[in-house]
Amino acid sequence: MTDAVIDLGVSDVDDLIELEGRCFEYHWTRDQFLLGLESGAYRIIGVRRGAILAGYMAFSMIEDEMEILNLAVHPDHRRQGLGEALLARSFEICAAEGVTKSFLDVKVSNDPALALYRKFGYKKIGVRKKYYPDTREDALLFRYDF
Repeated sequence: MTDAVIDLGVSDVDDLIELEGRCFEYHWTRDQFLLGLESGAYRIIGVRRGAILAGYMAFSMIEDEMEILNLAVHPDHRRQGLGEALLARSFEICAAEGVTKSFLDVKVSNDPALALYRKFGYKKIGVRKKYYPDTREDALLFRYDF
């Protein structure tokens, strides 16, 4: 059975905050989620397994560009294809919206994310030195052309 990727909204914020806390040392606040969702600044898609939010992806679309803001998978549900399902669904949404390119940044040490993005065809285009506030790690910048 394939996991259904659904749109998430304001009613999902508590679950999003819980998942963020499990996945990231430095994470978004309730206000950041609400501001983005209520204003339409970004879109959030997710996968639920029963009552659990197993994974989510937040991304913005401005004109013909998409930027991946966050992608998180619950530790108990990793390595089961959820990241791939979320990324694939975002690509479908982007195709329908006429998006031509996508950007993201990822910690240099995040091997699972790097493998996922490379599998989807993202190419490294740069580095931001000591970008992440929690670890002071470099961010690798990636681009994908649809």
